[in-house]
Amino acid sequence: MATKLDSIDKKILKILQENARTPIKDIAKEVFLSSPAVTNRIEKLEKEGIISGYHAQINTFLFGYNIKAFINLEVEPYQKKEFYPFIQSIPNVIECNCVTGAYSMLIEVLFQTTQQLDHFINELQHFGKTQTLIVFSTSVEHRDVPIES
Repeated sequence: MATKLDSIDKKILKILQENARTPIKDIAKEVFLSSPAVTNRIEKLEKEGIISGYHAQINTFLFGYNIKAFINLEVEPYQKKEFYPFIQSIPNVIECNCVTGAYSMLIEVLFQTTQQLDHFINELQHFGKTQTLIVFSTSVEHRDVPIES
């Protein structure tokens, strides 16, 4: 990392990861700085790309997304020009990673029904062989980035 973070920056990052809506005055109290000083530090962290965004965590089940799956996909390098726009256009794709191993893509998806998942897999097979893993339960949800003090 090009930027050297001090203990106050690290504490601010930990607080924001726990709750990005923490009021500036509460963060200021925790790190023993003024509210304007904390605001300046957060703006600097954003400008340097250390903080890349703020997101609400949504309960997908309340929207009927009962099927979570990971799909491995073989994609040949020459297909990526066609594949990337396709995969970016599918709203049910939560994440797509280019990976090492027997498959070149690892795709995380949410669907309301297995029929919808099956239809999507059929579309994916235009690009290559797939292997699908349907999630039964999640023992560890998305975690914060560990920040050393």
